[in-house]
Amino acid sequence: MAKSDYYKILGISKNAEDREIKKAYKRLAMKFHPDRNQGNTEAEAKFKEIKEAYEVLADAKKRAAYDQYGHSAFEQGSMGGGSGSSSGTDFSEIFGDVFGDIFGSSRRQRTKRGSDLRYDIELSLEEAVRGVTREIRFPTLEECDICHGSGTRKGTSAVRCPTCNGQGQIQIRQSFFSVQQTCPNCQGQGKIIKYPCTNCNSNGRVEKVKTISVKIPAGIDTGDRIRLSGEGETGEHSAAGDLYVQVQVRKHPLFKREDNDLYCEVPINFAMAALGGEIEVPTLNSRVKLKIPAETQTGKLFRIRGKGVKSVRGGSQGDLLCRVVVETPVKLSEHQKKLLHELEKSFQGSIGYQNSPRSKNFFDGVKKFFDDLTS
Repeated sequence: MAKSDYYKILGISKNAEDREIKKAYKRLAMKFHPDRNQGNTEAEAKFKEIKEAYEVLADAKKRAAYDQYGHSAFEQGSMGGGSGSSSGTDFSEIFGDVFGDIFGSSRRQRTKRGSDLRYDIELSLEEAVRGVTREIRFPTLEECDICHGSGTRKGTSAVRCPTCNGQGQIQIRQSFFSVQQTCPNCQGQGKIIKYPCTNCNSNGRVEKVKTISVKIPAGIDTGDRIRLSGEGETGEHSAAGDLYVQVQVRKHPLFKREDNDLYCEVPINFAMAALGGEIEVPTLNSRVKLKIPAETQTGKLFRIRGKGVKSVRGGSQGDLLCRVVVETPVKLSEHQKKLLHELEKSFQGSIGYQNSPRSKNFFDGVKKFFDDLTS
């Protein structure tokens, strides 16, 4: 009879990680375990099938062979797996780490993934928009060069704990219950280091300053972060954590970024505002000419398409929005003052309101306000 696909038995995908495999096995093993289905031969057969699949997929070498050759990889015991002799498995073996969290620790030596680290990086607006490669340095824990993570002196090794016989736990009987607790002698490690490494003081890791190059993608913004897998702290006999690079973009003297658009204030004199003209405005890459129409007021917003930012998440490029500010002239010469006085006289009288419609509306409103107060 042809065997079922191991991945289908556990209900997982072929690219499932170790944690997903273990989680699926626990769930199914709890459901079909013979102790919970006494006398049910179908459940017992199903449980054997589940455990056989788990024994192969939980082992990296067996899983690789299975992925390449299928069930034929284990015929005639070539890999020593897929035996299916599993009905004697008890709950403490399947769920040891669950109960260990409650009563102490699991039977086997528990490994701890390295801690994740965070590094705050500050960029200029130009660097954030265009992308840049930065070299960063940060303190972290890495594997000891002398003992290579074992924590023991060179030429020696850890020995099995005599108290728990290498299990990392001891059993304490209370009435008809048997409670597992962390071994007080080895602290759940199952081994004892008699001759500790003097370089790392038996920790297996030492603090070092790590230097790596980080590629900052174009279009990144304040609040974004870059995840560098495996660049965090080295774990205790396990995988390293991750490094998260947190981005902060410095304030720019000319531009302000909002999403993918850039904003820029452009000062013009009131002659250009009144008569119109052309002015050069900056972009992040070059300069462009901006046409100012006659009678432009302060606050007028001009959009220059495609001169903004292209987001790191994709999509179309943003725009450059130029906000006009009409500037009052300073340090006038006598001749300039005379010209302004003549211009001021030309604004007086009823015809002057045509030149300053907002002023007329404002003063008309003020007059009505006071008239209403006194009426």
